[in-house]
Amino acid sequence: MTTETAPPAPTGRERDSLHILPLCIVPLQTPGLRRARLVKNNRIETMVELFKDQQAGSGQIALPDLPGFFPGADPETFKKDLAIVERLARAPSFDVYSTRITLRNLDIQVDRQEHLQLSDDKKLELTERMKSFTAPLIRNVYGQEVDGVEDAGDLSAMLRNPDKEEALRRLTTLAEKLNVNLEDIPRFVEDYGDVFLSLAFFQETLDKMVPGLDLFLGWTEDLRASWQIKNDRAQDRILKQIIADLSDISGSITGRFESFDRKTKDFWEDVSAERFKEVRDLVTAHHMTVGGVLCGLNLKLDHWRERFPDRHAGGPQQRIEFCFSEILPGLDYIKQLETRAAR
Repeated sequence: MTTETAPPAPTGRERDSLHILPLCIVPLQTPGLRRARLVKNNRIETMVELFKDQQAGSGQIALPDLPGFFPGADPETFKKDLAIVERLARAPSFDVYSTRITLRNLDIQVDRQEHLQLSDDKKLELTERMKSFTAPLIRNVYGQEVDGVEDAGDLSAMLRNPDKEEALRRLTTLAEKLNVNLEDIPRFVEDYGDVFLSLAFFQETLDKMVPGLDLFLGWTEDLRASWQIKNDRAQDRILKQIIADLSDISGSITGRFESFDRKTKDFWEDVSAERFKEVRDLVTAHHMTVGGVLCGLNLKLDHWRERFPDRHAGGPQQRIEFCFSEILPGLDYIKQLETRAAR
């Protein structure tokens, strides 16, 4: 009799990904299923990846085909597991923040909460960006910048043992404004840090994506200038719509981040429990759609870079086929996500 070994824990890359969800973090009862991953393909469709290696490539199957790959599984158990996987698959993004929400909605508890956290490397990468969110909190307590505070964990530890009389007085005032006990302030800091770590993560993803998107838009405009497209109004109309949609999506999601920034500044200008709840609820309410939009755009741009590593490579026909077969499918879905969220 063989004993089923536990599936490996998710890697840091998987935890920081928007398009990969290792099923090992979900308490499924079918052992082989826990070794699989949900992945988004370039068309923003969710597939089940049963294996991936350099020799065999990626073994992806559609969800309806999944039962055929587990013929020996207990029917009732597999049926329950499949229902969970199908619900998870509907999420527009598999980033840790969206996944938390999905699992919470399914009343699923995860044994190890670190699986639903960004990797330590990613948190370190976001340190500088997080300072814009931690600085107002530090100023509120200490009245100045404080050295040695790299993240919310450091800040929380520092606030548990304030070493200045003035800081303690300010801390007490902050607790009164937030309508919490003084000893509950570290919990507030952790909550605050987690909310804005998610915002920093998404903002960084957007900032990294925008230059690539600009290059792609220029590449598509070059295609429109080709003789082949100038003599085909139907194809030109579609390419023009692709450019317009991508530009609208990019502008809209950038505007959402500007709104988050304004709300955060408003909170620190007039600190209260209600205002913090407003900021937290606003950011968390947008996790799913922000993640979904960024996931979809990143997948398409990554695929474009893989197919055309040299921006000047590829003739008009190759570019047309790529735009129509790889960029267009799923673009309406991304646009609908962003349009609904913006409203």
